[in-house]
Amino acid sequence: MIEFILNNQKVQTSATAGSTLLDFVRYQQQLLGTKIGCREGDCGACTLLMGELDGDQVIYKSLTSCITPLGNAHGKHIVSIEGLNQVDRLTPYQTAMVEESGTQCGFCTVGFIVSFAGECLAPRKSSYDDLISAIDGNICRCTGYKSIERAAAKVQEQLDEKDLNNLLPWLAERHFIPAYFKAIPQQLKALQAAPLANGNTIVGGGTDLLVQKHDAIAESEVYLISDNKHLVGIRKVDQTCIIGAATNTTQLLESNILNEAFPNLRQHLKLVSSTPIRNIGTLAGNLVNASPIGDLTAFFLALNSELELSNDRGDTRSILLKDFYLGYKILDKKPEEFISRISFTLPDKNTYFNFEKVSKRRYLDIASVNTAISYRLVDNKIESIHASAGGVGPTPKYLSDTCAFLKGKSIDEPTLSKALYLLRNEISPISDARGSKEYKTLLLEKLFYAHFVSSLAH
Repeated sequence: MIEFILNNQKVQTSATAGSTLLDFVRYQQQLLGTKIGCREGDCGACTLLMGELDGDQVIYKSLTSCITPLGNAHGKHIVSIEGLNQVDRLTPYQTAMVEESGTQCGFCTVGFIVSFAGECLAPRKSSYDDLISAIDGNICRCTGYKSIERAAAKVQEQLDEKDLNNLLPWLAERHFIPAYFKAIPQQLKALQAAPLANGNTIVGGGTDLLVQKHDAIAESEVYLISDNKHLVGIRKVDQTCIIGAATNTTQLLESNILNEAFPNLRQHLKLVSSTPIRNIGTLAGNLVNASPIGDLTAFFLALNSELELSNDRGDTRSILLKDFYLGYKILDKKPEEFISRISFTLPDKNTYFNFEKVSKRRYLDIASVNTAISYRLVDNKIESIHASAGGVGPTPKYLSDTCAFLKGKSIDEPTLSKALYLLRNEISPISDARGSKEYKTLLLEKLFYAHFVSSLAH
C-alpha cells in the first residue's frame, strides 16, 4: 500500500506506484483545484508541494504532479491548493494576487499560488528573486506576468522577518499556511510507511518516462529510486566528486561542494528546465535519456565524467560518459544495468569551466544548441581540455578532435580560428524545429568562442 498525508488527511491506496500523482489527487480524491494542462510538466497548472521529513523538519518542494509517480509520494506530505486554503481568509500570497490583478482566466492561478507557498515554506530567507524563481515553472497565457511579479514583491515584503528557527508556527500565525501544518512533522514520524516493493522498471523522478511512456509506466511494476539513500547525495573524496544517480538537479544546485567548485553553478543550472522539474528530475535520468540536447549531459561530458553501472546482482563496471552513447538513443548499457553513480575530478584554481545554452525561451525550454567546456591552463597553455556540444548530432557530442588540437596550445585568435574549423567538421547538425543546420553550426561556433572570451575576461 502507498501511504502518505494528503493535505491534513492520511491516505492509503493500492493504486499502481507508476500512475501519476495528479490523477490520484483529482480522480481518486476529487481535489479538483489541481488542474490538468499539458501533462508534460511544462505549464505548471498541476503544481503540488511535496514535504519530506529531514530530522525534525519537513522540507517542501514544488513539483509537477502530472509527471510525478504516485509511489514517490509514499511516506511524505502532499499539499494541494485545498490544503492551503483557509476558511475565513485568503493567504498573503492569494491576497497579493487579487490586489495586483494577477489572474485573468484563472486556469494557471492555482499553480502560481502553490509555487508561492513552496517558497514561503523554504527554510531560508526569501528574496524577491527567490519568489520569482519559485514560479519559473508556471506559465500564464493572459497576464503578461507583470501583475504576478508585483504580487511577488508584496509577498516578499511580508517575508522579511521570516523566523527560520520557528518557521511553521511563524507562518501559521501570519496565515501563510493553515495551523495543521505544525503537526505534520510528528504525523510523518508516526506514519512509518513500509518500503514499497521493487519492480523491474527503474523510474527516478518520472520527468521523462511519464511523458514518453505514461500508460506503460502506469501499468508496470516499477522500482522507484528517488528515495534510495544509497543512490542520492553528493560527496567529495580527495579531489573526486561522487554523485548518486538519483540526485536531483535542485540538490546539485544547492550543493556546497559543487558551488565551491563552480562559482557560476546557479546561472548554469537555472537554464535547466524549471524549479518543479529540477526538484524531481534525476541526474541519471537525464543522462540515460540520451537526448542529443540534454543539458546535464553536456555539463558532465565536459568534466570527463565516469559512470558506474550496476545490476541487481551487485556487479558493477565503469565507463566514461563520452563512451556511453553509441548512436541515437543507443547506449553501452545492458538491459539489466542501471547508472548507480557519476564521478569526476573537481576543477582546481587553474581550471576554467563554462556552460552555454541557447533556446527559443531563455528558461523552461529545451536547447537549440548547448555546449560546455573545462580546461586547465598552465603557463598560459592548455594542459588538459574537455568540451561537449548538444543539438549538433544524433548523440550528445564530446568534441574529441577539437580538444586534441587545443591541448598544449595558447589561447589566441589564430588557434581559435583553427579550432573552429575542426569543430565544424566534427559535428553533423540537421535542420529541425529548433533551427536549420546552418544556424546550429553558426550558433555552436559563437558559443564555443564565448567559452574563451568569458574565461579571458576573468
